[in-house]
Amino acid sequence: MCEASAYIIDGDTQELIMEAVDSVEPEDGGYKLVNIFGEQKFIKGTIHSLSLVEHKIFLKKAS
Repeated sequence: MCEASAYIIDGDTQELIMEAVDSVEPEDGGYKLVNIFGEQKFIKGTIHSLSLVEHKIFLKKAS
């Protein structure tokens, strides 16, 4: 499996917001995350970084 886990970065902390993310799509100043179960979340912000080897997506909320 090649799904990723998505995290929100807030200062020095990282909060898991979704597991098994299959799709990240830009939408209205943020990103729509969709996992392999069809669950969706919208995060208003930017992509901070990606760790492809560790299957992690780091997002930063818009201020």
